[in-house]
Amino acid sequence: MERIASCTCGQSNITMEGDPAFVVACNCQGCQTSTGSVFRVGAYFKETQQRAISGTFKAFERPTDNGGIFTTRFCENCGTTLYFHAGSLPGMVGVAAGCFTDPAFPSPKNALWVEHKYDWVDFPDGWTQHQGQP
Repeated sequence: MERIASCTCGQSNITMEGDPAFVVACNCQGCQTSTGSVFRVGAYFKETQQRAISGTFKAFERPTDNGGIFTTRFCENCGTTLYFHAGSLPGMVGVAAGCFTDPAFPSPKNALWVEHKYDWVDFPDGWTQHQGQP
C-alpha cells in the first residue's frame, strides 16, 4: 500500500510504501515552535520505504535537545513541513502524519520529551511517555 503525504498547496509530496515503523508525538521545544502547535506527530519510515518525492523544498537544520541535528524539509511555495530526518535515527525518514490526510492512519504509541509537554495535554492510556529522548 502506498501512502502519499502532500503539502497544503499540493505542489509537493512524498510517497511511502506500507505502514510506518513507528509514530511518535514529540513535545520538544523545537517541534513545538516549528509546527506552531504543542507537539509534532511524526511517522517514521525506513528509507527503503520511500518511493518518490516531488516538488521544490527548502531545508532547515536545527540542533536537538539531545545534541543531534534535525533537518526539516518544507514546501518552498506554501511552507508546509512535509518530511524530516532526525540525526538520532539514521536510515529513517520522518513524515508529518497530518500530511497524509488519512483519519485511519496508525496512531502514535509514544510521547517524547514530555518534560516540555503543555500542562493541559493528556495522552491516551497505554502510550509510553518518555521525559526526554529514549
